Amino acid sequence: MSQKIPSMLETAIQKIREMVDVNSVIGSPITTPDGVTIIPVSKVSVGFAGAGSDLSKKGPGAQEPVGGGAGGGVKVTPLCFLIIKDGNVRMMSVPEPANSTADRIVEMLPDTLERLTAFLDSRKEKEA
Repeated sequence: MSQKIPSMLETAIQKIREMVDVNSVIGSPITTPDGVTIIPVSKVSVGFAGAGSDLSKKGPGAQEPVGGGAGGGVKVTPLCFLIIKDGNVRMMSVPEPANSTADRIVEMLPDTLERLTAFLDSRKEKEA
């Protein structure tokens, strides 16, 4: 097999290494003026694929033709923030976005119930 395909794979891997480092998972600390330190924490997902084939030579002295490709992708998803204040550490989770209509309804339910309760309470006060 030609040396071109492993070279393509190595190049794709190197580019992914350049994009993702430890700061992609545990972010750089952010310090606020009042002394609170916030550290972002993320999940990193990496996808990688490559394929290739040596094609047959045609004619005397023909170069060895190669077909192939390689690629990859990186997805960084925020998980939480570590909040450090006065020596105490607190974790604040980042909620995942709703993926379906049912998920959106479940997310909206507490706010809707709160509004409905406030509306009914205001009507009772007006009647009284």
